[in-house]
Amino acid sequence: MRGQVASVVVLGFVSQVTSQGFSASWDDAYSKATTALGKLSSSEKINIVTGIGWGKGACAGNTGTASSIGFRSLCLQDGPLGVRSATGITAFPPGIQAASTWDRTLMRDRGKGIGQQTKALGVNVILGPVAGPLGQFAQGGRNWEGFGNDPYLCGVSMEQTVGGIQDGGAQACAKHYIGNEQEKNRETMNSNVDERTMHELYLWPFAEAVRANVASVMCSYNKLSGKWACENQHALDELLKKELGFKGYVVTDWNAQHTTADSANAGLDMTMPGSDYGGKNVFWGSLLQTAVSNKQVSSSRLDDMVKRILASWYLTKQDQGYPSTIVTNAGTGGKNVQGNNGTIAKNVARDGIVLLKNSGNLLPLKKPKSIAIIGSAAVNNPKGINSCQDMGCNTGTLAMGWGSGTATLPYLSAPADAISTRAKQDGSTVSTTSSDTASQGASAAQNADVAIVFITSDSGEAYITVETHVGDRNDLKAWHSGDDVVKAVAGTNKNTIVVIHSVGPILLEAFADLANVKAIVWAGLPGQEAGNALVEVLYGDVSPSGKLPYTIAKKESDYGTSIQATTDSFGEGLYIDYRYLDKNKITPRYEFGFGLSYTTFNYSSLTVTPTSLLTSGPESGDTIPGGAKSLFDIVATVSATITNSGSVTGAEVAQLYIGLPSSAPATPVRQLRGFEKPSLKAGESQVVEFDLKRKDLMYWDTSAKKWTLPKGSFVVEVGASSRDLRLSGKIDVS
Repeated sequence: MRGQVASVVVLGFVSQVTSQGFSASWDDAYSKATTALGKLSSSEKINIVTGIGWGKGACAGNTGTASSIGFRSLCLQDGPLGVRSATGITAFPPGIQAASTWDRTLMRDRGKGIGQQTKALGVNVILGPVAGPLGQFAQGGRNWEGFGNDPYLCGVSMEQTVGGIQDGGAQACAKHYIGNEQEKNRETMNSNVDERTMHELYLWPFAEAVRANVASVMCSYNKLSGKWACENQHALDELLKKELGFKGYVVTDWNAQHTTADSANAGLDMTMPGSDYGGKNVFWGSLLQTAVSNKQVSSSRLDDMVKRILASWYLTKQDQGYPSTIVTNAGTGGKNVQGNNGTIAKNVARDGIVLLKNSGNLLPLKKPKSIAIIGSAAVNNPKGINSCQDMGCNTGTLAMGWGSGTATLPYLSAPADAISTRAKQDGSTVSTTSSDTASQGASAAQNADVAIVFITSDSGEAYITVETHVGDRNDLKAWHSGDDVVKAVAGTNKNTIVVIHSVGPILLEAFADLANVKAIVWAGLPGQEAGNALVEVLYGDVSPSGKLPYTIAKKESDYGTSIQATTDSFGEGLYIDYRYLDKNKITPRYEFGFGLSYTTFNYSSLTVTPTSLLTSGPESGDTIPGGAKSLFDIVATVSATITNSGSVTGAEVAQLYIGLPSSAPATPVRQLRGFEKPSLKAGESQVVEFDLKRKDLMYWDTSAKKWTLPKGSFVVEVGASSRDLRLSGKIDVS
């Protein structure tokens, strides 16, 4: 729907949007690094940039040492949701659940918890957060590790998570850079990404990580235009270091290095783990020393590698009393470092839950006499919550996908247990059927006041195959005949609630319109607090406030992309997810940014206030972390009033979308460029403000090789989702 139209011009001063990332001085860090460099022997320099080899240290990756400056072996460890191969840590919800909260504070708190636990275990570098894959393919195996397929939402999530991790004392590592969008043939895939698509989609969130002062970036396995990503000068040196002004170091993904001199000269700074998994293919170490001696690699390039690594070490103050490493590569070790992070994990899991359907206001539950809980995902894996290596199975409650981006669960709150505990307080009787058989589900549900059915879809990294899925998902169907179970239960119970734990979108057409399916609750990937988080939403302790970080389409072809074999041409360009559906006027089942609440919200009083008369033209100014300085000028402020018009407290994600004028090259109908999430009591109103950066209104000019502000009228839309746009205004550029 559309409401008010507004355009107000008031002139003021141009100011800059400051990053909410990690606040520290690279200049100070480089000064210390330069001093330290003068004390190093040539062998110590080689030690700092070279991993000691697979399986030879306490961590997944370990550098050599430099005793002359007190530089111990750096410990690099997965992963993006918590410290892998350690006990006593918090298994946070994955990145996709954090994105689903659309809550900057929770994103940062989650990052800080990860960073603090990383430091407490003596791990220097945590291998996360994830901006690649962004989500070109809905079936992509590792999409769940990142923050959804919109570059703006992913960029904000990267900024906040990097800031949190490094505030916690660890070095963050933004990965996987870049073009690694699928698991199939990831180590040989050739990704051909045109420059506009690269800048406006895939590079955008990495730029935000750089702007947040990320310490390191991990290059990916794939090729880019025929050159390996980890020895691709255009990607590493021209884009990342020169254009984005990245001051940290580039580290390989594990065993993603292919040469000695070419990788060094292209801009690689650290190799991990220093060998292949058999202890062979050692490209640096003594071979790098020889290459420097033979002038195949300049001594200044080696010094630059070392300074970058040392600067990140100093930037995060790891030279000052950093704890000893107490993890082991056997997957044991460590102390209990959880602190109060279980609460943060629960809040992320809870506030990332998206209510998709709620016919007749069945939810929140109102002390039903009897509840039937149905599905294997409602209970914990009977063999143990950590019984599958790297979570390589879909048995029991689905807390995360599988692969190296997982962590050991200290505990797992199963939905059936949490619901049963709450139901007992209400005097409700509960029956649980941990079967995914349609007939058993129907039988269990037929006499209950309410039936809650749990269905799933899983994915992960390609080194593990789960139920014929080799990392990427084979399709977008619910696993374990989930559609059939839901239909059978709904055939016998008029108050059916479907709870979905999934790595990404699944097709809901088989049951979404069934009259007896009264509620659909998208619980995502909740981490260790799955049940506790869900109960607080089901029973109305809080109103659901999550919004979809991707589109749920009606059929797979509605996404416009599919997993590739050997070469990915990125032929869809800018048009992935909602951009593709908007362009082709396809109606989704549930659009990007959608999510219901137990209350209602009104939008009013849109104002658009440019900070100055805007003129078209290219970016300008010195390069600062993230890009040219002018990109971060605030060029307009948009405000709107959000009112809770319902009867209970709730939080609303107000979203701002921009449409470029016709003078720009072909571009998506609208693109997310802002969001705010006020929490409002019943009847309360709040004015939310969105600061628009110059970059938010620009496109990448492939001829000029610059961000360019086009001439004309920009459409400004504010609303509750990408298809529920309540207010409309404009910004004029001369």
